[in-house]
Amino acid sequence: VQLQASGGGLVQAGGSLRLSCAASGRSLSSYDLGMGWFRQAPGKEREFVGFISWSGGRIEYANSMKGRFTISRDNAKNTVYLQMDSLKPEDTAVYYCAADTATYGSRWYSGKQLDYWGQGTLVTVSS
Repeated sequence: VQLQASGGGLVQAGGSLRLSCAASGRSLSSYDLGMGWFRQAPGKEREFVGFISWSGGRIEYANSMKGRFTISRDNAKNTVYLQMDSLKPEDTAVYYCAADTATYGSRWYSGKQLDYWGQGTLVTVSS
């Protein structure tokens, strides 16, 4: 499975962006893959943003993103989305998508041992 993240760019504080993560190589339905988003700001460690299960029935967010970010997925298009609203300068980071068969738990929250990663897309929020 290859993941391709896109949709990053420059936006003013308070604005919105929608990131996409397209999977290729195999249909997501072949693996029942959960998918998630992470981000890494300059000089900081990578942090968890959010997770969505294969069915979309379970969605989790990092506390700082709740209410501003929304994860969704379209399995027919093999694509997961991250809608980001009310963006703040501290949201500036490279955003990565990931996929794994693991259910939500420590592997997802830590970002460790996840099977598939996208290349990242840069989001810059100006003040």
